Amino acid sequence: MVFFDRKPHELDKLSQQLRLQILDTVYQSGAGHIGGAFSSLDIIIALYYSHLFNFNHDHFILSAGHLALAHYAVLGSLGKFDLSSLDHYSDFGSPLQGHESIEVPGVEFSSGSLGQGLSFAAGLALGDKEHHTVCLTSDGEHDEGQIWEAALFANKYHQGNLINIIDYNNCQIDGSTDEIMPLGDLAAKYIYFGWTVISCDGHNFGKIISALRRSKDSSIYPACIIAKTHLGQGVSFMKNNPQYHDVKNLSPELYQQAKDELRKY
Repeated sequence: MVFFDRKPHELDKLSQQLRLQILDTVYQSGAGHIGGAFSSLDIIIALYYSHLFNFNHDHFILSAGHLALAHYAVLGSLGKFDLSSLDHYSDFGSPLQGHESIEVPGVEFSSGSLGQGLSFAAGLALGDKEHHTVCLTSDGEHDEGQIWEAALFANKYHQGNLINIIDYNNCQIDGSTDEIMPLGDLAAKYIYFGWTVISCDGHNFGKIISALRRSKDSSIYPACIIAKTHLGQGVSFMKNNPQYHDVKNLSPELYQQAKDELRKY
């Protein structure tokens, strides 16, 4: 795999291109989790296109499996598979499904039920102490008790090589996280559980990469990055609208509006 140390404005351009790719994929397939893909995309781009990690050796675990389209787009852009494979997204027999599996080149964890990925990531970090393990969770995923069991485990074993990034867009499938299950002061909770915590703008590449660098330097304590994002980032009618957690049969008119807005993004 080729790794890059690109400037933020170059990553902004890539973000625009991949958002358009994701939009086309969802429109052509007739369904897809577009809201979370748009909120998490910049985080995943920063992980793979900065010089901080080498995912030939380091590990990336997508716990929030419904964000798979963002991961697919980035892996495809890096040549892990032909981006044209996204034309068969969610088709019967295609490895590129709504939740990702290890059948996809570059994927280490088959994600299904939410809340399980951080435990898997903590196990990887314990077994491979020479490399970093990065996990991407969602804020809504923190409704699951298993997240907090993993957080306790990581503190007990002083997993300074574990980073949990939270895609904090304040939306879940049925509404806002405040309505469904208020998280309160999430940073304070992680600090109480023995983690170092950094908050950042999840759509600003400079700030994401700075947070990743600081988290990587944590030598004893596991690190949590609370990346503040927007569901449906880049498209006005999707932004912060839980209706676009999962889209089915996007109309031609809305597709064109979204495409026009993303071309100016």
